[in-house]
Amino acid sequence: MSDSAMRLNASDAARRLGVSNKALRLYEQHGLLLPGRTSAGYRLYGPDELARAAEVVALRALGLSLAQVARVLSGGDPHALASALAAHERVLDDEIRERLHRLEKVRSLRAGIAAGRMPAEGELPGLIERAAPSVAFALPWPWGGERFEWRDIRALNYIIGSLGSGKTRLAMRLAQALPNGTFLGLDRLAEGRAAALHALDHDEALRARVDQAMTWLRDEGATGSEALTVLLAALEAERSGALVVDMIEQDLAQNTQEALIRYLRRHTRTRQQPLFMMTRSSSILDLTAVGPDEAIVLCPANHSPPVRVAPYPGAPGFEAVATCLASPEVRARIAAPPATA
Repeated sequence: MSDSAMRLNASDAARRLGVSNKALRLYEQHGLLLPGRTSAGYRLYGPDELARAAEVVALRALGLSLAQVARVLSGGDPHALASALAAHERVLDDEIRERLHRLEKVRSLRAGIAAGRMPAEGELPGLIERAAPSVAFALPWPWGGERFEWRDIRALNYIIGSLGSGKTRLAMRLAQALPNGTFLGLDRLAEGRAAALHALDHDEALRARVDQAMTWLRDEGATGSEALTVLLAALEAERSGALVVDMIEQDLAQNTQEALIRYLRRHTRTRQQPLFMMTRSSSILDLTAVGPDEAIVLCPANHSPPVRVAPYPGAPGFEAVATCLASPEVRARIAAPPATA
């Protein structure tokens, strides 16, 4: 087989690496990858390019920013790699400890059964993997009180719908129904700003997490702003319940939105509580990049009950979701109508 026959096009390379075509293009735009080209200009990934891409994908999976990946690959940022590996070690260690605990419990119960003792009530449920959380409640107005269930809640959850679809009321009711849920509304800059800044001034650990997140986001091309700081203060706060955010893209430029969703995806594995995001931005909800730890719920325009939508063309509700999404430029134009004479 010739060397050219061993090369993969961008789609096949992305599939082998477990990432999207968009991710490979992003890495290329930041100088992390340099794929070959056919005479027609199509990208080709040979063994060397695939090996380099695999290194990039692994570093990204560890949570490094694009700028950090570039520095690590050039041998110039061992501290960033060491910190990422330490965080990954903690996650793995927690997983191992939990599994070892269940293993010891199984062995203890087996020994008890062999000695004629049956497990006590409540001992067996702790032996299995914890099920994904779920929530159920009666839908508020504009619905008619129908029962709504959100099963298998994921780490990242999107709530989407056209104007007047009731998505804000669904989000607020969701925050009430979830144990210790918190709703972060559109007033977060007007009314929540002072509380967020006060928390940052009096909580050194929170300040450190927000500063670290801001550095990562800026490395990804985000623009720092007060809106982003207030949002990060809520995202990084320690809480015992889920966070529901109204229009997470509010007052964030397109480059910041794109960096933010990459940041949220990078931290799904260590996220203790689920995040629910109301959005109508195609930069936040890129239907080509939705992963297994994400879920979409659509509030139909006709006020039928909200439905879970799979992120692929042809799935029920997919076209309605795609229609609701607007580019950041369009959303910015809608948010700031021209002054009338």
